[in-house]
Amino acid sequence: MSTTASTCQHGQPHAQKYGDAHKGHVYEAGTSITVLSVPDMCCPTESGMVEKDLRRLHGVTSITPDLMRRQVRVEYTGLTEAELLTAARHSGLAVELQAEAVPVPRNFERSVILVEQMDCPTEEALIRKRLACADGVAAMTFNLMQRRLTVDHAPGQLPDVLKALQEIGLGGTVEPSGTAQVQPPASQRHASSYWKLILGGVAAVAAEALAFSVGDAHWGVIGLTLLTIALTGLGTYRKGWFAVRQLNLNIHALMSVAVTGAVFIGRWPEAAMVMFLFAVAEMIEAKSLDRARRAVEGLMAMTPDTATVKVADGWETVPAAGVAIGTLVRARPGERIALDGQVVSGSTTVDQAPITGESLPVDKSIGDPLFAGTINQGGEVAYRTTAPANDSTLARIVRAVQDAQASKAPTQRFVDTFATYYTPIVFGIAMAVAALPPLVAGGDWLTWVYRALVMLVIACPCALVISTPVTVVSGLTAAARRGILIKGGLFLEQGHRLTVLALDKTGTLTQGRPSLTDIVALHGTQDEQLRLAAALARRSDHPVSMAVGAYAGDRFPPLDVASFKAINGRGVEGVIEGVSYLLGNHRLVEDLNACSPALELKLNALEEQGKTAIVLIGDGQALAIFAVADAVRPHSREAIAELTAVGIEPVMLTGDNRHTAQAIARQVGIADVRSELLPEHKLEAIREFQSRGTVVGMVGDGINDAPALATADIGFAMGAAGTDTAIETADVALMDDDPRKLVGFIRLSRATHSILWQNIALALGIKAVFLALAVLGQATLWMAVFADMGASLLVVLNGLRLLRHPANACKQ
Repeated sequence: MSTTASTCQHGQPHAQKYGDAHKGHVYEAGTSITVLSVPDMCCPTESGMVEKDLRRLHGVTSITPDLMRRQVRVEYTGLTEAELLTAARHSGLAVELQAEAVPVPRNFERSVILVEQMDCPTEEALIRKRLACADGVAAMTFNLMQRRLTVDHAPGQLPDVLKALQEIGLGGTVEPSGTAQVQPPASQRHASSYWKLILGGVAAVAAEALAFSVGDAHWGVIGLTLLTIALTGLGTYRKGWFAVRQLNLNIHALMSVAVTGAVFIGRWPEAAMVMFLFAVAEMIEAKSLDRARRAVEGLMAMTPDTATVKVADGWETVPAAGVAIGTLVRARPGERIALDGQVVSGSTTVDQAPITGESLPVDKSIGDPLFAGTINQGGEVAYRTTAPANDSTLARIVRAVQDAQASKAPTQRFVDTFATYYTPIVFGIAMAVAALPPLVAGGDWLTWVYRALVMLVIACPCALVISTPVTVVSGLTAAARRGILIKGGLFLEQGHRLTVLALDKTGTLTQGRPSLTDIVALHGTQDEQLRLAAALARRSDHPVSMAVGAYAGDRFPPLDVASFKAINGRGVEGVIEGVSYLLGNHRLVEDLNACSPALELKLNALEEQGKTAIVLIGDGQALAIFAVADAVRPHSREAIAELTAVGIEPVMLTGDNRHTAQAIARQVGIADVRSELLPEHKLEAIREFQSRGTVVGMVGDGINDAPALATADIGFAMGAAGTDTAIETADVALMDDDPRKLVGFIRLSRATHSILWQNIALALGIKAVFLALAVLGQATLWMAVFADMGASLLVVLNGLRLLRHPANACKQ
């Protein structure tokens, strides 16, 4: 979406360095960021024009074009937005500040117009130019996906706006205020276009057939050719003329020159067939690209438009977009959750696959989080909203993936650079082919001009250029559908180079929640000693004590604890039924001289298993030992085995003691264990690997391991669902707690890298073959169309394969 007005925080300087500076550059204080909307920027030729003019400004530090959304992100210091706009518009393209919805200007009205023929940036540019000089028009907002034009205009000016749209051949219908009409099916919207295409095809075939019997110059052949061009080629000529005016050699300009040249040299039936074939290929390509562009938006479509909220006299269905934080909302069985929230009554099971990629439903009860877009499969629940509709976890995922599309992967940067030189060089070669043989060797002008025209059609690098963004977007979307949020094409592509993966222990390989694993009764029964220990443990907030209390639950009647006190770094003490008891660690037992050789052996045995042992002491003697451990995640061992199988070396980096670290490592199958590390020591370990030329990833919680995560080539955050910090800062966020998705990411990255280079080989190979055939006189114009548009279709469809990447590649 683009608009002539702006409410974004354009040009707002950063107050401090941005958090992910390690991935590119550091945003120093005073750096500003502005996003420019360039609706006519649909290939690297246009983006290169804008980028070239912006780089002439002293103070521009970074320029990031985004062809998929037709935007340019500019980072700069010491400049104004007006200077940026002036420089960018010097390219000849329409450039505006990218903006969100803005209030209607005072004394103006807002109208939404459905323009069914507005389906590409060229139509948008025509409307902009026509309405920009119209009286009473304050602002325009375009939505090409929905073919909607929103106009802020003076009262009474709407008829003039509609008349202006009619004058440029587009027309439009006004949507009733406050409604969003459902668009007619594509088959209805484009029925007239399809009929024109069919009639044009019939005319082109008839022209070819007639030419066989009466020759190319017959008036009937000429008439059928002109009819074909009128039915299928006027749009191409219009777009080509616009490109020529901007000095842009895009496919429409090259095709217009080629068809016109074929007409001038008398190749009438071929001109008709080429124009028809190009129109067919362009239609198919547009549909394929629309699928890629809609892939991410399809995630957001899973959120319902309405929510059932609590009101004074019951429940009422209202638009979800207007529900405030803290509102009580009801979700019935089978309904999608409308907003993020927390369950306050009821229990159910929820399919969270849209958020976390989990294949099995998750049980939800009071206090558990709910995510917008997930499906309530069990009972009715009421929940209190924790975020507005536009800031739900799903909305943040969609924004993150959309932003990731703007970051160019290394392959895309190579392709864009190559394309900037490729087209002018081939165009120059074509001109030489047309002129040199006749001038130097006395060749036939018509023959060599025809060969040059064939080369012109082949010269456009559409297939090469479109292959990378379509592939990257497909990969990013495939990952998001499976609960893997990748923050940029750079990380998606770089993942295939990982050879070492460093993993934090707590919360990554383990569940991060201590639980009671062993009860060793030294006197009496286990239940007797657990009852006493639980009474003391419930008075403490230490994680180990809480694990004991949680295990006991409500199995025992509560006991009164008198004179309770905590012994710093040792444990707790209290009087129960007149007897003084202590519950503490190994050190407390030694301080009390209550540690016998037999007890020492039992404690050491538990600690060597990676467990924390505490002892219940009464009347000066040890009564029972309780062992607490952070349990290994169910799929950790499987994940480590799969990482090893795909050639990744797993390394554990943890701050825990050596015994615990080695015990967990043995359970999951990690050989390289580095324990008792402070955050700076983890950072040093990452740098050590990198100093050897190793590409290393770091998996952690995104906060305690921040230095190591920031320094690693790729940082992974575990269990990021609902966590703003992880989603915003991680390079790759695993939305649930399944470590197997690390392997899924690597496999997807390798598949993406493979398809990217397959596409480059396809595009360049096909071009090379047909360029050679053109020079030798063995290629015709219609063959050139197949070479160009056929290659484009092949690479687009090949890139879209990632949307169907096997589920076992991103385990759920």
